[in-house]
Amino acid sequence: MSERVVIIGGGPGGYESALVAAQLGADVTVVDTDGLGGSAVLTDCVPSKTLIATAELMTDVAGAAELGVNFQDQEGDAATTLRVDLARVNARVKQLAADQSADIGRRLAREDVTIIEGRGRLDGPGRVLVTRADGSEEALEADAVLVATGAAPRTLPTAQPDGERILTWEQVYDLTETPSRLIVVGSGVTGAEFASAYLALGIDVTLVSSRDRVLPGEDADAAAVLEQVLTRRGMDVLSKSRMESVTRSGDTVTVTLTDGRTVEGSHCILALGSVPNTADMGLEEAGVLLKDGGFINVDRVSRTSARGVYAAGDCTGVLMLASVAAMQGRIAMWHFLGDTVHPLDLKKVSSNVFTAPEIATVGWSQQSVDSGEMQAEVVTLPLSGNPRAKMQGVHDGFVKLFCRPGTGIVVGGVVVAPRASELIHPITIAVAESLTADQLAQVFTVYPSMSGSIAEAARRLHRV
Repeated sequence: MSERVVIIGGGPGGYESALVAAQLGADVTVVDTDGLGGSAVLTDCVPSKTLIATAELMTDVAGAAELGVNFQDQEGDAATTLRVDLARVNARVKQLAADQSADIGRRLAREDVTIIEGRGRLDGPGRVLVTRADGSEEALEADAVLVATGAAPRTLPTAQPDGERILTWEQVYDLTETPSRLIVVGSGVTGAEFASAYLALGIDVTLVSSRDRVLPGEDADAAAVLEQVLTRRGMDVLSKSRMESVTRSGDTVTVTLTDGRTVEGSHCILALGSVPNTADMGLEEAGVLLKDGGFINVDRVSRTSARGVYAAGDCTGVLMLASVAAMQGRIAMWHFLGDTVHPLDLKKVSSNVFTAPEIATVGWSQQSVDSGEMQAEVVTLPLSGNPRAKMQGVHDGFVKLFCRPGTGIVVGGVVVAPRASELIHPITIAVAESLTADQLAQVFTVYPSMSGSIAEAARRLHRV
């Protein structure tokens, strides 16, 4: 008899684990209430990066004059203003998200995965109760359960979204009018991405940051470059400015800061972090240990404290990336079903901030080096000297590599550039496979190319 696997949640951790379990011969059921793909596909990663794709085009066009491309109106006069049809952009965003969700459904169906629409909760470690939309209930017995219920935008009692002018990042795609002035509260990854995107779309943006810089969790040099670019392009960045409340009066939104200052705009996006979707799921009753904030405690093979219960994705609070969620889900099923498994290693995970320019990182950080936690040699190579960057009018950004003294093994890297999400891959391979800087330097790169700066940075780490 096949092992019975029940997965609660259809996000990356859920559907990827389902595919692995089905491939290994398990009888798999996915219980999902929000739509296959979860927030990653329907309200977060896919929608936001689709919006950002339009913003990237606007950024490229804005710099066209430097490359000798000029626009004219019908009378032959210079056309200097670009406008975005936000309603059309958002319609495309939602359609692409829906299409991606449907693709996932078809893939699961091909693998004979049973999909049940409803809300799942544990009734002990080996039993899942499903409540359907019509109120009916169904009990599913399981040899293993994987919880992949994701997380939701965090809000505050003094800053409640109304879905019209005070918005979470899940609600922005319902906008049909273009904000005249947008206030983004929160300068972490989500806040920085939306602030950068809407600025590129031609919207007046104010970014409220409680910290002394944007992206406080990222490489400080990279964050400094981004903040310089954003302010140069016209963004008003309010650092060391903590939000007290957000209120609305008619068409005006007011953000009040703790020092008494106020900022007015037409719309406000709240980017205040995430809370896990773990409430009222029977987790603690089934013996699942929760951490502070309600996140599920898991080990490096995605096991919870309850036998046969695994968890993956944002509900665990482990580096909230779709790629990590998917890998946690795969690892869980490889482990349960006895396949070859390697525990999750966060030092081999590459991540990216989809701002303009993008910021991509992998491995050990500058902060770890500065604190003495990791001994490493560091080289930073500005992109301003890269031939391809000059050709494309790219002035901002750099490549930074970290390698171990003595062995020369590459242990980390940072790329700040357009499409840094693509450029980080060779560095990620080097980190994952413990390649040396010399090995990275001796691989051929195309001339001219942005990736040439990665090889050049590696060459500068060579020691006789």
